[in-house]
Amino acid sequence: MSMRAKVRWPIVALALAAGAAFAVSVQAGRWWSVGGFEIGPSGSYRCFSGECKTTGLGWIGGSERWMRTGTGAWTAGLISMLLLIAVAAAAAAGRAPRLLAKTALVSIATAAVTGALFVVEFPGVQGASADRGMWLFVAAIVLGAAACIAVLRASRASR
Repeated sequence: MSMRAKVRWPIVALALAAGAAFAVSVQAGRWWSVGGFEIGPSGSYRCFSGECKTTGLGWIGGSERWMRTGTGAWTAGLISMLLLIAVAAAAAAGRAPRLLAKTALVSIATAAVTGALFVVEFPGVQGASADRGMWLFVAAIVLGAAACIAVLRASRASR
C-alpha cells in the first residue's frame, strides 16, 4: 500500500521533527536549570570554576521512583525517536507503515506517561526553572502523535 506524495512529505517532516525533538530533549536538553546546574532525565550537569562534570540525580533528594521515571523517560524518548525515524523512512519510500505508526504511538504514550511522572514527582530545587528539554519533549509528543495519526488516516483513505 502506498501513500500519495501530497500526504507523504508532511508526514516525513513531522516524524523527523518529532524524532529530533525527542533526541535533543533526553540527550542534550536540560529539563530544569538552576545556577550552574542542569537537570534532565539522564542525570545532571554542573559547572563550577571552569570545571564541568556529569553527575547522577541522587544529590537532588528525589525518590528512587523519581530517578527510575527519569530513566524511563530517557529510554522511551530514544525508542520513540528510533521508531519515528523508521516511520519517516517508510513514508518517504512511499509505503504506508501502519504497524510502525501504531508501535510508535505506544512508545510515544509511554514517553508521555513517564515524562509526566518525572515532572510531577520532581522534588524541587530552590530556584530551579523549567528549561528547553521539557518543552522539546512535549513538542515531540505532539508532533510524533500527529505524524502517526496521519499515517493511519492516509493508509485508511487509500484502501
